[in-house]
Amino acid sequence: MFCPRCGKAEQLPETYCRQCGLFLPDWSQPVKREIPPEEHLKANTFLNALTIIVSFSLAILLFAVVPDKHPLIYVTAGLLIAIGAWHIQTFIRTQKLTKQWKRRTPLTEIQLTDVQATSPETQAAVKSASTEKLLNQANFTDTLPASVTENTTRQLAERSQPKVV
Repeated sequence: MFCPRCGKAEQLPETYCRQCGLFLPDWSQPVKREIPPEEHLKANTFLNALTIIVSFSLAILLFAVVPDKHPLIYVTAGLLIAIGAWHIQTFIRTQKLTKQWKRRTPLTEIQLTDVQATSPETQAAVKSASTEKLLNQANFTDTLPASVTENTTRQLAERSQPKVV
């Protein structure tokens, strides 16, 4: 493999170039697919529910099984109950977010609905229109020079041209 920046040969993929330090990805490997938000919401819901069940079950077991109640048992059970309570509110928020996510309308669907609601002539015009017909032509007459050098170069070019009388 060659480094695209410096051209050094015999480089290993998924490492850094030994000459310039550029990271060299392995392009023969498939790119990881992006996980959609719906899958994240499902995973969060499952993990929150599991954490709620386990934390409350452990807190109940601590009180039921341990005969002499050491203060550390109460602290541990209190922390387990707090963890369960925290995950209950997280579970509720995840459910609300899931409902909002299901109600959303992607932008492309809105745009398609707008185009479909118009007449067939308008649909054909939108599909076949070029940007020249939709946008005004650019006007470069009132532009400012990018730098003093450009302005000076323009003045020198005008002076060096012979004047026609």
